Order: sequence, then structure tokens, then C-alpha cells
Amino acid sequence: QVQLVESGGGLAQAGGSLRLSCTASGIIFRLSALGWYRQAPGKQRELVASIATSGITNYADSVKGRFTIFRDNTKTTLYLQMNSLKPEDTAVYYCNFVPVRVAWGQGTQVTVSS
Repeated sequence: QVQLVESGGGLAQAGGSLRLSCTASGIIFRLSALGWYRQAPGKQRELVASIATSGITNYADSVKGRFTIFRDNTKTTLYLQMNSLKPEDTAVYYCNFVPVRVAWGQGTQVTVSS
């Protein structure tokens, strides 16, 4: 059974940093393209960062230069380092495959105050 569990969210001030983690089980992690998605109140869920099995990364324009996605295949964990946070980064953050293949988990709430 595939399980993706997000953690690491919280409250941060604008300009601050947070690191999100996504621990995976039930998948061949190193062979999986994965991404971080977010959904802000009243908005559609969007893909903000992805990482291929090769390690190639892609970012939404809104987070480019501020967020870094990386993976540790030995720990089957996906990370999102978020720096220079802005209030508009406030959202629930989820990890999933790219493209999406499994049901969404609970996500982790990120709230950025101005």
C-alpha cells in the first residue's frame, strides 16, 4: 500500500524558512518522479516543485529561486526547503507523484505572516 506522509509545516514570518518532509512507503522510491503541490484557501491545487528520477528539478515561477526540492533515496524521503517565505506561500502542502497517481494525504499546513 502506497503511503506518503507530509510533515514540517508550521508558522513562519515573511522572509523566514521552513523545510517540509515527505516520507514514502510502498513504492520504489528511487524510480518515482515526485513533486510538492500546494492548495491555498479558495484556490486550485498547484504543482510548485518536481524532481525526476534523474534528479532534474522544475519549479513554478512563483517559487523559483526561493524553494529547493531534493530527495534522499536511502531514506525514501522527499524534501522541500522553503526560503524567503512570503504570505502568498500560505497553503496546505502535499507530496505526490508527478503526474498524480495516488490519493492525497493530509498535507502539512504552512502559514506565513507578514
